[in-house]
Amino acid sequence: MTSQSWRSLRIKKYQFSLRLFLFLNLTSSIFSMLSPVYHVAAITLPLVIITLGSAGLLLGHWTWREKKINIPVISILFGCLWAWHVAIKSPLMQQPNFNYLVIALLSVLFVGAIAFSNNIIAFTLHSFPVLVTCLWLGEGDQWVRMVYCFALPVIGISIQSVIQKRNDRFAQGLMGKLLEERQTLNDLSMLDPLTGLYNRRGLQNRLDTLFALDTGDHFVLLLDIDYFKAYNDHYGHMMGDQALIQVSAAVRNAVRSRDIVTRFGGEEFMVLLTSTTPDAALQAAERIRQRVYDLKIPHMFNQNVATNVTVSIGLAPLSDDDIEAALEQADKALYEAKHLGRNNILTSESLQPS
Repeated sequence: MTSQSWRSLRIKKYQFSLRLFLFLNLTSSIFSMLSPVYHVAAITLPLVIITLGSAGLLLGHWTWREKKINIPVISILFGCLWAWHVAIKSPLMQQPNFNYLVIALLSVLFVGAIAFSNNIIAFTLHSFPVLVTCLWLGEGDQWVRMVYCFALPVIGISIQSVIQKRNDRFAQGLMGKLLEERQTLNDLSMLDPLTGLYNRRGLQNRLDTLFALDTGDHFVLLLDIDYFKAYNDHYGHMMGDQALIQVSAAVRNAVRSRDIVTRFGGEEFMVLLTSTTPDAALQAAERIRQRVYDLKIPHMFNQNVATNVTVSIGLAPLSDDDIEAALEQADKALYEAKHLGRNNILTSESLQPS
């Protein structure tokens, strides 16, 4: 889940709470008209306003979903309308009228508790005007009961709000960790697990960035460990992996940090020398060849060249951001370098007919 989807979820919860509040007010107002308590003053002006207002806002919110309606403003407005309705109807009751006041208060509390189970501010704004009106009209009768009826959901919603905030913080923290782990996994998916160099996916990612910057002349360098299959067959794959790790480290240390080093195949590596000159690229290739030679990794099947592990290198310029053409030229140069005796460097220009 991203931060955007988290915001979207909060907006949906907000919209659902508002729609539920409007629907419950509409239902309650219609019920009060059709089946009034004690059949006294069935229809009042505030009741008509509640009915039309809730119906209009509900219809409008469904039509213009991108419009955000302020819940606290709506809640206190409807609370005042219900208080007005109670103030009109209560004096018409035969004394004592505290039963009606308790029923009216409980009805408003029910609507608020259902719609605003996680919003203590909206619940209080909606219920408090009716509570004050009922206490005022009750003239001391049932005050304790009314205050208790109001305080109980307030305490419950407050506790629920605290729990919900803790859950939200936990969920946000968990989401942050998941995003970090996803980024870590994404980074790891671009690296070769054995050598820690870029794999082909990581190379493509770096190429996209490099080509977007267009920072000068680049050169592609392909290198291959000489007679590596024979090395693996004789020394074993475990020793072969150790040789690959040492060679990859030597290659990485022989070039600049901005150059891109990739494990291109089993024992084949590719180096993209960025923003450099032909002479500097050739010097970098020679530095790599010498660093690998200086590792002095024993290799008895490389005796025609040396008694240790060596590499052959093909070098080609990268023109017009055409990486495939550059790789093809470097591969031809690498093949010819092996054909000429290995442990040497050959440039693509040297293959061109004079």
